[in-house]
Amino acid sequence: MRYPDPLCPGEAVAIVSPATVVKAEYVRGAASALEARGFRVKIMPHAMGPAYGSYASLLEGRVADMRNALADDSVKAILCARGGYGCVHLLEHLPAELVAAGHKWLAGFSDVSVLHALWQRAGLVSLHAPMAKHLTLMPADDACTLQLLGLLTSSSPGVDYNVPPHPLDIEGVATGRLVGGNLAVLSHLTGTPWDVLTPAPGEDTILFIEDVGEAIYATERMLWQLKLTGALHRMKGIVVGQFTQARPDLNFPSTTHMIGARLREWGVSCPVSACFPAGHVDHNLPLPLGASVTLSVSPRGTSLRSEINK
Repeated sequence: MRYPDPLCPGEAVAIVSPATVVKAEYVRGAASALEARGFRVKIMPHAMGPAYGSYASLLEGRVADMRNALADDSVKAILCARGGYGCVHLLEHLPAELVAAGHKWLAGFSDVSVLHALWQRAGLVSLHAPMAKHLTLMPADDACTLQLLGLLTSSSPGVDYNVPPHPLDIEGVATGRLVGGNLAVLSHLTGTPWDVLTPAPGEDTILFIEDVGEAIYATERMLWQLKLTGALHRMKGIVVGQFTQARPDLNFPSTTHMIGARLREWGVSCPVSACFPAGHVDHNLPLPLGASVTLSVSPRGTSLRSEINK
């Protein structure tokens, strides 16, 4: 896996809307936040519509924006304005060779997990990170925003996170390639060329998962898929992010409790961080997907550090 080149002051960031329609104020707000940091911003032609149903624009427009951003030598990073649904439409129109040749940072989360899978297929590290709404509404000194900008601009991009312990943690230490993102989105890529949930033979993998609005039983069903394919027990470590907007049911008070219970029931013994601050929340720590990381879980909490290998 290769790291894209660092983003330098005066260089360009392209803002694209590859999935659901997004408020124009968030796109403009993100552009202003980036320009205030000394970067040029290219709002791609269809980033603010015209909307096509629930999508930011017609498929042709969304594909053209991504292809043009990838082909533009002045653009060093691509910021997705919003997730939602629709990124999967782009996969067959964006060859991995085009992404690899572009060698650009990709930042976003939620449905953008589809594009992160594409970036990994192209051999590039990408950032599961805040998007336009966050950059617009959060203060300029927001910790997650600063971490995102630090990763984009560093010649040695890495993370060194420490989070408090959780009762459902499983202790241990593991090193591997960090993969994952939105669980529902990635589950539907299982068995395709963009499948990142099934570790390759001999590959050490740290799995990160998060989701929003999924019923507890629906998330459990996705976990069963990982278990029954054998992928779950091949993971060297698991980072359970935030599972938000899921109501308690008759079986579990939360999705996090369900995941903890099932992992123990199934005899998962790798280190597990049970409630990592990444996902559909304001405190959404950027994660370098595709990078080599070391996950350490102890009674003192979770440590997640990336190993730089440019």
